[in-house]
Amino acid sequence: MKTPFKNIQQQLRLNRWVVLSVVIVSGIVCLVSILLVAHIHRESLNKAFMVGREGEVVPLVWEEQRQHLEVEALAHLERFHRWFYGVDAGSYKRNMERALWLGNATVVEVYQQKKADGFYNRLLQYSLVQKVERIESTIAMDREPMEFQTQAIIQVHRGSVTDTYELITSGRLIRVERNFPYNPHGLLITDFFENSLRKIEANEITEE
Repeated sequence: MKTPFKNIQQQLRLNRWVVLSVVIVSGIVCLVSILLVAHIHRESLNKAFMVGREGEVVPLVWEEQRQHLEVEALAHLERFHRWFYGVDAGSYKRNMERALWLGNATVVEVYQQKKADGFYNRLLQYSLVQKVERIESTIAMDREPMEFQTQAIIQVHRGSVTDTYELITSGRLIRVERNFPYNPHGLLITDFFENSLRKIEANEITEE
């Protein structure tokens, strides 16, 4: 003989199994979703995209950034020094704008000091052309911020006269967000300092 109590007990047992099944399925769905999102995130870190000539988006696969960090750091320093020190009357403003994207306030301070010293006024007045002939940088990659020292060979052309100088700079590199096209390497120069500047005599150039 069936009683209402027995029917209620069966119904409660059924409801319990239903709730338990829903909880288990929901947990599995959540776990799979988390794993899928993590996988997509890892994949996105290893890919970049560029816009082709016809407007199409082209995926570029990145290898481990660590393997290329030194190459990018050297390229960043070379780009900065060529823009910051390779100037003439027609290009120095454009080059300064580009160079200042690659460093922090310490770079701005060096620029402002040069401006206060009248360097850019002399550049315009005497039509000087300053070219960076060679850049060699050493970077301490074993710690961050990465310390660097750069030797730049600079030629200053005044009409038919050319003077050659050796400039030594130093500072640190920190990682920041990439900013195309202003800062494509995602690095920023900090603690920038001009250590020394000396004129290279003609006999030294001949020996080299």
